[in-house]
Amino acid sequence: MTQHRLVLLRHGETEWSAARKHTGRTDLPLTAAGEAQARAAGKLLSGIGLQAPIVFSSPRQRAVRTAELAELPAPLLEDDLAEWDYGDYEGLTTPEIRESAPGWTIWTGFTPGGETHEQVTVRADRALARVEPELRDRDVVLVGHGHFSRALIARWLEFDVSEGRRFFMSTAGVSVLGHDHDARTLRAHNLIAHLDDL
Repeated sequence: MTQHRLVLLRHGETEWSAARKHTGRTDLPLTAAGEAQARAAGKLLSGIGLQAPIVFSSPRQRAVRTAELAELPAPLLEDDLAEWDYGDYEGLTTPEIRESAPGWTIWTGFTPGGETHEQVTVRADRALARVEPELRDRDVVLVGHGHFSRALIARWLEFDVSEGRRFFMSTAGVSVLGHDHDARTLRAHNLIAHLDDL
């Protein structure tokens, strides 16, 4: 079984991510802090010795810019890596959503006007099927978003997409997926570069 790695990189901070607002379709730029995070993530990635990586990115500017600042090879844009579509909850925080939907989370609740868990599962599985053949020859980096990256982790590990709730990812966090013999594994999760150390 291949030992090449599937690496997930969440985009750096935006104004809405800093405010904990659900950001799906809204195409926000990185903040200055987010740009610094992206550069730091690039240094972290250079330290893990990526092997001739091919890079795929969400088409949102916050992901594409993160890939650029991390000095990754030019990414191929992949619509399936876009963030969860939050529908009517776009731009709202979880406490705001819970005013009308007590106890709601993206992992357990209904999202009016947005994607269902089933739709996200189909998209995550399709994205993984698209990139998995590349792992025979090289490492793969997927640059994307918080919730959808967590959905990818859950599906890689053959869990229900709702189990993504157990894999928090910080802005510019890095997770490494791979194999151990015949089993898909999580090799490292939510690695963060400390800016003061760079």
